[in-house]
Amino acid sequence: MYIDSHAHIFFEDYKTDRDDVLQRAQDAGIECIIVPGTNVETSKEALELSEKYDFIYACVGFHPHDASKANDETLREIEELSKHKKVVGIGEIGLDFHYDFSPRQQQIEVFEQQIHIAIRRNLPIVVHTRESMAESIAVVEKALASDGTWREQYHNEHSRYSTPKGVFHCFTGDAQQAWQLLEMGFYVSYPGIVTFKNSPVIETLKDIGYDHILLETDSPYLAPAPLRGKRNEPSNIPLIANKIAEIFRASTEDVARITSYNAKKLFGIEPMDSPRIIYKLRNSLYLNITIRCNADCVFCDRKGEAVIKGYNLKIEHEPTSQEVIQAISDPTKYDEIVFCGYGEPTIRLDVIKEVATWVKEHGGKVRLNTDGHGNIINNRNIVPELAGLVDSVSISLNSIDPKQYGELMRVDGERFHKAMVEFARECKKYIPEVTMTVIGMDEIEKEKAKQFVEKEIGVAFRVRPYF
Repeated sequence: MYIDSHAHIFFEDYKTDRDDVLQRAQDAGIECIIVPGTNVETSKEALELSEKYDFIYACVGFHPHDASKANDETLREIEELSKHKKVVGIGEIGLDFHYDFSPRQQQIEVFEQQIHIAIRRNLPIVVHTRESMAESIAVVEKALASDGTWREQYHNEHSRYSTPKGVFHCFTGDAQQAWQLLEMGFYVSYPGIVTFKNSPVIETLKDIGYDHILLETDSPYLAPAPLRGKRNEPSNIPLIANKIAEIFRASTEDVARITSYNAKKLFGIEPMDSPRIIYKLRNSLYLNITIRCNADCVFCDRKGEAVIKGYNLKIEHEPTSQEVIQAISDPTKYDEIVFCGYGEPTIRLDVIKEVATWVKEHGGKVRLNTDGHGNIINNRNIVPELAGLVDSVSISLNSIDPKQYGELMRVDGERFHKAMVEFARECKKYIPEVTMTVIGMDEIEKEKAKQFVEKEIGVAFRVRPYF
């Protein structure tokens, strides 16, 4: 199921066949459509559509093109409209310095005023920018500095991610700007422009990944290839998802799930996913057998939302071996069965051994993702016990410097780094495939880590993305 996070379905373009357009959207798997207004009149039209159709939600606001029409009275009306139960955001608001249909200073003032409406109403914002990215970011930064309570009740104090405060729609900024926005608590969304030949947004998308983006059509504009130049509509969302999946060699299902989760989180749309003990990525099945861990990595959101690729992994009870086996059903349907959640799997060594034995007996392949602390956790060398049960193991090296390692994982660096390296050496003896990984943070010396892993340990090396 998909969510079109930005579609102007109230436009005259749909006057004669709106019901057919919306039916095609549902037939294409569009679960929800977010319809942003552009002034008082169209905000009311968006609201009327949301009242008529259960799967449509509205945003209300003044587009920068219409900023000259905004005054104290009309802005009060926007705020009043925002109290409707189907209004999920303030938008489309922002700056457009390409057309300058409204004076730039007035655009800025109206943008600021509407952000403060969002703050008072505790709603996210939908931001339009054209040839004004730096200025738009500056306005948002100023607003954030003026009030730190905006949407804070949705924030998990342990989460490493900022509270979602909005989305910069139809994002055409560079990777640095995208990361700046992500750190501030904003998503970026991509329409059909990702499908255009030689599209400049693809390199930015490759840099930031697809974990923190939304999908949109911006209907009736920006129809994706091969429909470019035609009227756009929400049923074209799968074309955009397919292209993003192609870019990342992911499945379209993964892209749909992640972006839908993000949209629901941002706009407060229910239902959210319930915790899972298994989850599928590409054609691998992952087993989430514990959320406990002996480490507390600075880059891990285990204590926060514990969501990965749109899957909720914050399990409330640890599954038994039989529950896991029953959930797997047929291991031959997958390329591999992977012990990997937000916790450290070797804390439940007996479950690993029992489930892995069953998987191997039923023709499956087993991988273990671990921090490499299993020997300390279990007070013995556990690697020989995994021989014949585990086909491959991925170990989080994280850093070749024990001090930095300890700081990143918030453990005794000297003790645990040494144990992790010894675990890796043991794995090389008993496990057919061994990989050691670091996370793609700027402060980690990835080339030195690669040399250490390949020359000193003699196993494969990989950089994990940091999102």
